Amino acid sequence: MGILRLSHVEVRVPDIELATAYYVELVGLIEVERVDDEQGTRVFLKGWDEHQHHSLVLNQRATYGLDAVAFKVEHAADLDDLQAKIEAAGVSTSRHAAGTLAPGSGEIVRFTAPSGHVVDLEHGQFQVGNRMPKLNPPIGPEGLIGMAPPRIDHVFLMCEHINVTTDFFRDVLGFRMTEQILADDGYQLASFLERSHSTHDIAFLTGPDGGFHHVAFWVDDWNELRKSADLCAYHGVTVDAGPTRHGATRGCGLYFFDPAGNRNEMYTGGYWFDPDDEPTTWTENEIGRAIFYYQGKLNQAFMTVHS
Repeated sequence: MGILRLSHVEVRVPDIELATAYYVELVGLIEVERVDDEQGTRVFLKGWDEHQHHSLVLNQRATYGLDAVAFKVEHAADLDDLQAKIEAAGVSTSRHAAGTLAPGSGEIVRFTAPSGHVVDLEHGQFQVGNRMPKLNPPIGPEGLIGMAPPRIDHVFLMCEHINVTTDFFRDVLGFRMTEQILADDGYQLASFLERSHSTHDIAFLTGPDGGFHHVAFWVDDWNELRKSADLCAYHGVTVDAGPTRHGATRGCGLYFFDPAGNRNEMYTGGYWFDPDDEPTTWTENEIGRAIFYYQGKLNQAFMTVHS
């Protein structure tokens, strides 16, 4: 019951055609729909193995960065329960009927988290399927191009008060903390939170409120990361870091930038986290190894933040 997983992320891009071509032809997402209305041009995309209408929304704006992050809620009644808890915590909410905020959208409860990010809780997003038969299917559909991630994986954000944000996501929204990075004074520098038994559906790193670090898509193994890096190199896409391994989450990733400057990650690995598991703690002097296990230090570009 409650929140199941990350549903979708909305990002801003100044050049909607260039960004769409990048996410379809290089990243390998599938364009499901686009609309032109009073909100401007919006393009809705998904991974090939996602059944819901969209997991990434491109909003044409003058700048780049994050507009909203959304989580999938299992039952309609969960929206009532979560909305009551959010408002009891002193955070105002708004309620939106299915299809009113975006094509294919379900019913949504929207609020601004203590981190400064717009968060949607959504139930009943329209299902479009994954182009695979339900009887004796192949391993995957034909005609996949680019990196072709099957699904979205997590979002990584920044805010000033990690402790406050972590407590809100745990105590109000029911997330579980899998890992954290602590400063020498005990203050959280980063936290990793999940609802899907993965290592993280969302993570926070110390920085400005409302900061956007990256959105990550899942690939199945290290070879797929290598293929993604090959494609970046061939097409002249700026690689931020990787392919490499993280100490925190024990996952592997490749970081690179879309044409607008939004950071993407292809991610794989990690481990299964049960609700009764204890979180792992990294100390401040090991933050480099926690983020980039092989290199043992952060690069300057990794700390670049977009609002």
